[in-house]
Amino acid sequence: MEYLEKNRLVKIIEEEYQQFARFYSDISQYLNLSLTNEEVHIIAYDRTYNMNNYIVYLDAKEVLESLTKSYMMGIISDTWPSIEKQLRAIGVRDYFSISTYSCSFGKFKPDEILYKDALSKCGCRAEETVFIDDSIRNLEGAAKLGITPILIAANPASDVDSPYLKIHSLLELLR
Repeated sequence: MEYLEKNRLVKIIEEEYQQFARFYSDISQYLNLSLTNEEVHIIAYDRTYNMNNYIVYLDAKEVLESLTKSYMMGIISDTWPSIEKQLRAIGVRDYFSISTYSCSFGKFKPDEILYKDALSKCGCRAEETVFIDDSIRNLEGAAKLGITPILIAANPASDVDSPYLKIHSLLELLR
């Protein structure tokens, strides 16, 4: 993980692929997996280019379709350049007006530059913005700027005690 932590700025998909090839090679060596160079590249290629590796939250499309009728929707994501293809592959990209991706800044949430970039792009004040995430740390970063945080605890690992509003399903946003 140290390699990925030190190399967060990744602008194009080919760089992402090369980065993950290095990452999986390091893992193979660290765990004595004896993966060949070809096997490492197959895994990195699959991680980067196979859009069938990703799933969307249950009911996400229904919720996004409903919310976009009344609200501007945006994404702040710790991710890699392949995210745009991923979002299109799972059929949700068109619901979002703005996007802020960590790989473009070389920073991960909760770095305030990501939240500020999203606010700037949408033209909204922090006080009129909601941020939904499954990490308390990321929600704290948003809250420090005055953004209303909501914990999504759809995954049991993210269902923790929280000072913030907690939902277990995106459908709860429609209530």
